[in-house]
Amino acid sequence: MKTRSVIFPYVLCALFAALTAVCSQVMIPLPFTPIPINLALLAVWVCGGVLGPKKGAIAVLVYILLGAIGVPVFVGFNAVLGALAGPTGGFIIGYLPSVILMGLLAEGSEKRNYFFAVVRGLPAMAVCYAFGTGWFMITTGAGLLAALVMCVVPFIPGDVLKVIAAAAICKALRKPLSSMTRT
Repeated sequence: MKTRSVIFPYVLCALFAALTAVCSQVMIPLPFTPIPINLALLAVWVCGGVLGPKKGAIAVLVYILLGAIGVPVFVGFNAVLGALAGPTGGFIIGYLPSVILMGLLAEGSEKRNYFFAVVRGLPAMAVCYAFGTGWFMITTGAGLLAALVMCVVPFIPGDVLKVIAAAAICKALRKPLSSMTRT
């Protein structure tokens, strides 16, 4: 039984890396921006909320490294360092600080209400937007206003819905998984 408790959290890390890859493929391209709508952030936020900052970071880092070495895990089954260097690469890299922040804010919050769970997702959303928008500006030469119009504004409503969904999923998963993920 002790072996299961040591291994199981890392199995969850692998499962969350796979979930992020699957959610990355659920996408809707937008005609005015190279940034598509996808569900990867939902997976990232649930990962941080369930696994915490350290194991959540491991899961997201595995996802990023898999794509960097050529496994087709990024949007559109893309997998090359070019995806990270392109206009959407900042969002992918932004998953890492976003999952860490979500995990830090989720620690010790099992007894807090659902509203708090939703509110803690907003800074995690902002961190990912900051990384993604900054990198978009660097790679495309777009100004701040243009970048915000292409990278942030159209995504806010959907991402708020993802934060709400992530809070509900985390609330449902944290308690049953918490005893198995502690090492």
